[in-house]
Amino acid sequence: MNYPLIIAGPCSVESEEQILATARALKEIPEVKLLRGGVWKPRTRPDAFEGRGEEGLVWLAEAKRETGLPIATEVATSEHVELALKYDVDALWIGARTVVNPFSIQQLADAMEGADIPVFIKNPVSPDLNLWIGAFERFQKAGLTRLAAIHRGFSYYKESPYRNFPMWEIPIELKRILDVPVVTDISHICGCRELLQDTAQKSVDLAFDGLMVECHCCPDEALTDAHQQITPSALSTLLGSLSPRSKQVLNDDQVLSALRSEIDDIDAELLQLLARRMNVSSQIGEYKKEKGLTVVQMERWKQILSDHLETGKELGLSKELVEKVFEAIHQASIQRQASILSK
Repeated sequence: MNYPLIIAGPCSVESEEQILATARALKEIPEVKLLRGGVWKPRTRPDAFEGRGEEGLVWLAEAKRETGLPIATEVATSEHVELALKYDVDALWIGARTVVNPFSIQQLADAMEGADIPVFIKNPVSPDLNLWIGAFERFQKAGLTRLAAIHRGFSYYKESPYRNFPMWEIPIELKRILDVPVVTDISHICGCRELLQDTAQKSVDLAFDGLMVECHCCPDEALTDAHQQITPSALSTLLGSLSPRSKQVLNDDQVLSALRSEIDDIDAELLQLLARRMNVSSQIGEYKKEKGLTVVQMERWKQILSDHLETGKELGLSKELVEKVFEAIHQASIQRQASILSK
């Protein structure tokens, strides 16, 4: 499969032998265009393995010389940037924990000013699109032009099979607003090997621009994130199993044109129905004001949502979709009624 960009390599650069063995194996996979390896690891607990630092850069540079693969690593401080550039790292990425802090992003942007190097920006841990966009804007203002996004999923308060919930709609919206390439970090989304194949295929289906996959010559022995790393051989199998999708639609595809026309008609009907619903919400707001009632009637809302979830299930709609749609409608109704009561 001719996939645009595959970034692969270990979560952490642990030793000279480990990174060289992994790089040699990845070199045999034609789709792999960039060798990744973390040399500074932001761990939650202070006694955990936090990377090899500059020594890891020496080994990464050696892997680059031997295999010819360009190399990439994560940076979180100005000192990291300086050292990475010193060892001719070909691309940098900004981690999710760093993106949440605009001060840190500004310091990194200042440190990279004038450097013609690709920078991949991971989404923040929380599902905050504006925070993600803000990181791009800071690098753009510093003159960095070779920018791309890494979608690595988001922390999610509900139970999920994923380590970080994909929330695909957020990177799709980022791509629409900024028109930047988006690479899917399937390893950090999944947190386990079993989900990697399906998540990679989902990324392909959504027309994202590449994959970042954590690969280790002996993944079960990895010092960090062992459960989500795979061997280079497993990566080759994964890539070979992906079903390609074309981003191009033929102008004379009558079936797709007819279905899209039907979607457009349904969307227009939905907008009309939403307008009618909000008008009724306004009437309810006026009545509540007249009778001195509160805007939120929590017991009624719980019952409404419960009924909608049951109906949605019968209609084959996902619980997540029904919840999102009606929670958004409910919030809009509350805001409208609250504005009426405040007059």
